[in-house]
Amino acid sequence: MLEQRIQQQFFDSADLKYAAAEILAKPIADAVSAVVGSITGGGKVLACGNGGSASDAQHFAAEFIGRFERERPGLAAVALTTDSSILTAVGNDYNFDVIFSKQVQALGNPGDVLLAITTSGNSANVLAAVEAAHAKEMTVIALTGRGGGKMRDQLLETDVHICVPHERTARIQEVHLLVLHCLCDAVDLQLLGEQDNA
Repeated sequence: MLEQRIQQQFFDSADLKYAAAEILAKPIADAVSAVVGSITGGGKVLACGNGGSASDAQHFAAEFIGRFERERPGLAAVALTTDSSILTAVGNDYNFDVIFSKQVQALGNPGDVLLAITTSGNSANVLAAVEAAHAKEMTVIALTGRGGGKMRDQLLETDVHICVPHERTARIQEVHLLVLHCLCDAVDLQLLGEQDNA
């Protein structure tokens, strides 16, 4: 019984990835273009999210600054989820809703990209970061699920919305990780060209 339940988790995840592949390929490609344009123009990617999405933001930044699968110079990315002094000071002195937007105001520049990750599309602090990014003339790449929530209505035409077509948080997060790996792979492809396997 338990093994069947475990197998079903794998099947459900695989089914969603197959279903999402066609739907998400174009917005992911658009996101790649936005990131490459920013990086080659001297910009950077700021990434934020809560809980598992915070981990995704940090995972993404690590693969940009370190490497994904190929050796290359580090790419400029900052996870806004990692500095406990900033997070606790801003959360305490102001409120939790501005822990990311304060950092976007301080660190963001026109031409930078905000990678805003929220499975529901309704995380108040991520929505506030998007508002701050727009004020800084940054492009927003939003990773959501569940129809996009409030995020869907906050995005501009110049932003990119990658919305996983599912309701369950775990499944959405699994696809978000795949999306981030697709971003890393495609950015490397754009910057370095095809890999010579000879």
